[in-house]
Amino acid sequence: MVGLVIVSHSEKIAEGVRDLAKQIAGEAVRIEAAGGVADHKIGTDALRIEHAIRLADTGDGAVVLLDLGSAVLSTETALEFLDDARRGRVLIADAPLVEGTMTAAICASTGASLKEVVSAAKEACNANKL
Repeated sequence: MVGLVIVSHSEKIAEGVRDLAKQIAGEAVRIEAAGGVADHKIGTDALRIEHAIRLADTGDGAVVLLDLGSAVLSTETALEFLDDARRGRVLIADAPLVEGTMTAAICASTGASLKEVVSAAKEACNANKL
């Protein structure tokens, strides 16, 4: 099953989004939070993100959802730490953090593919336009 990684500059936001997504998707989906930096301050940490990716990817891949700015750079750095096989199973979803995570979690819980989960997360942008 595809796992999810929530990357936020805030540890509390990442954990809160993860907890909400777990309530929606259930325990079958691996959802990991990678927020903040070691001293519990605001920021992103490539090593935390790499660790979260390793936990979330149980073989079917992982989708990374980000809040803003340097989270992209930190995630790209984290991907460099992974071997080619694992890196090939990780996709970054260009989606709103909360809505994208919720729709990705629901989609992942159905056993959807990596690309289907990313597509669902991106579609969360269109839900607000109805």
